Amino acid sequence: MENAKKSPLGIYNEHLQRGELAYQFSPEAGKAVFYPRVICPYTGSENLEWRISKGLGTVHATTVVHPAQGEPYNVCLVDLDEGFRLMSRVEDMDPMAVKIGQRVRFRAHHPGGDEAPIPVFTALEG
Repeated sequence: MENAKKSPLGIYNEHLQRGELAYQFSPEAGKAVFYPRVICPYTGSENLEWRISKGLGTVHATTVVHPAQGEPYNVCLVDLDEGFRLMSRVEDMDPMAVKIGQRVRFRAHHPGGDEAPIPVFTALEG
């Protein structure tokens, strides 16, 4: 099975392990494709290229979750400069201070154990 093709999710997670935010690009559609998939949702083509995001984006929407136990935390949608959006959170600041339009930078959060890393963001200074 060494020659078995890796799944798009497996490739994405390998990049996160290295601290990279990978996404796919469809040459036929001329658009970024995210979440990782086998075929382009715009054209149906299997021709998808892997690219590495520079990790810079803008908060599109934000909310604060107040769990019954534990501290409140931010959940947001981030528009990456490469043209795709993902759900994540902004860390290292008061969750109520996260604002729509705020510029953010990606980093990989490693929860530990067998859990795969997840993309999170921190606010850009200035």
